[in-house]
Amino acid sequence: MPAETFKYQFTLPLFKVRIRLRAETFMLFVAALVGLGGGLIAAGFRYLLTFMRWLFFERLYPALFSLHPLAVILVPALGGLVVGPLVYFLAREAKGHGVPEVMEAVALKGGRIRPIVVLVKALASAVSIGSGGSVGREGPIVQVGSAFGSTIGQLLRLPERMIITLLACGAAAGVSATFNAPIAAIFFALEIILGAFNSRNFSLLVMASVVASVVSRVLFGNVPAFVVPPYSLVHPAELVLYLALGFLAALVGRAFVQAVYFAEDLFAEIRLVPEWAKPVLGGFLIGAIGLYFPQIFGVGYETLEGALHEELPLLLLLLLPFVKLLATSITLGSGGSGGVFAPSLFLGGVTGAAFGYLVHGLFPTWTASYGAYALVGMAAVVAAGTHAPITSVVILFEMTRDYRIILPLMAAVAIATTVSMFMGRDNIYTRKLLRRGVNIERGRNVDILRQATVEEAMTRKVVTVQAGDTIADVVKVMQTCHHNGYPVLDAEDRLVGIITLDDLRATPVERRLQLRVGEVMTQRVITAYPDESLHTALKKMRDNHVPRLPVVSRADHQQLVGILTRSDIINVYNRLVLRD
Repeated sequence: MPAETFKYQFTLPLFKVRIRLRAETFMLFVAALVGLGGGLIAAGFRYLLTFMRWLFFERLYPALFSLHPLAVILVPALGGLVVGPLVYFLAREAKGHGVPEVMEAVALKGGRIRPIVVLVKALASAVSIGSGGSVGREGPIVQVGSAFGSTIGQLLRLPERMIITLLACGAAAGVSATFNAPIAAIFFALEIILGAFNSRNFSLLVMASVVASVVSRVLFGNVPAFVVPPYSLVHPAELVLYLALGFLAALVGRAFVQAVYFAEDLFAEIRLVPEWAKPVLGGFLIGAIGLYFPQIFGVGYETLEGALHEELPLLLLLLLPFVKLLATSITLGSGGSGGVFAPSLFLGGVTGAAFGYLVHGLFPTWTASYGAYALVGMAAVVAAGTHAPITSVVILFEMTRDYRIILPLMAAVAIATTVSMFMGRDNIYTRKLLRRGVNIERGRNVDILRQATVEEAMTRKVVTVQAGDTIADVVKVMQTCHHNGYPVLDAEDRLVGIITLDDLRATPVERRLQLRVGEVMTQRVITAYPDESLHTALKKMRDNHVPRLPVVSRADHQQLVGILTRSDIINVYNRLVLRD
């Protein structure tokens, strides 16, 4: 902790109150506050989801169906018409499944998330899921809860590491309240959000998770997310089949990662449709799939319950993994807002059920019925997609409250995680960051120059010289400012060149001081733009052997807005990587 005590003073109408608290005690109180807020936000989000589902499918859909039987195609498209502009114009970080943005905030931004994300992400995800988008609610609630924790830390002006801890507390609170899984929520925050197990943060995460779980249980009751029959390991030899299921789950998990980002690239290539309207296109496709497979609409927990209770036919179990994979990829790739945890559960449940259906038919005397394999498959695919085996095991145990099948579940999760990591070191969350040039290793970013922009590093007050000045004038400027190069402007203050110490040395000695800058300057200027990454700017410096880049407007390439030097880049790198 950074200090022995915190002191806060505030004024009431008649007197002043001073509060002194030890840092540890103070942070426990704040963590409890974040847990309370996270629990209430998660509850509010569930009510909002229920309302949106009622609005789109119980009010809007019957009205459209009366006009034409194919009206279900329009329902997700209308949801996309709301989600697209909402995200594009107000908070673009609310696009997609949300958890990578939280991880990025931890690695790059000192845990700071804009407060507007709380409202935009909650509303966009509720509309996306409620109108039939094939995504889950865990990603949104993690991002919303994290944004709430981050906002509390920023309002209290806490150090960065405390803001990051409160962000993780918000994530834990959201998971705890959403799934009634307080223990798994702690491991989720440690294993995925923070990327490290730290005893200093543990007690605060516990406090936030417990408070959020109490809020959830008061509002919704203490019931598991899934009620499952009493499954158990029938015969020791059956463990081999569960290991095989773990291998199959790894293939499904990797396919899920590939499909989501392939769809994102595919929609990015569509130039005729504006970015904010692409969720509408995705909604039409989801509606078309839902005509034949309504199970893909929304979170899909009803279908999972059917798989766990062995109520689904084999043909449907064989088809649903492919259909759900397609539907979720389209929803996220087109710009919808929602999580990937519930789709991973869905994929694992139906894949495991289909596998169990087949092996139980072949070996009925020493295998469990297919519902047991559905349960194990759920955890295995989540582990394969997220590379978070501890969270996967614990959250499935807490969501079902069934310990009897824990050994096959752990074995399948271990195989699924190992095989998936062998196939690729990235997971469903880190792949999104890698595509942005953000490589997170042990919770820290190691490639931030691709993320930081020229505008963040450049010097805005630029010392310039005029094309009509003499070299004698330039020498005086160099003696005053101690720079070795200066942008050259014309009479209308437009960039026309750059003059450096090397240019001066190349002039004849006898008449050097009388020459005009316009006669000596380098006219071919290598420039940078404010929105370019520092990685791109540094590459320009290296390839052209120049130590500085004038920064110009994209709208007018002769309008000078700043200058970027290697020292500027190093300063930004140090600030982002060597933060306390």
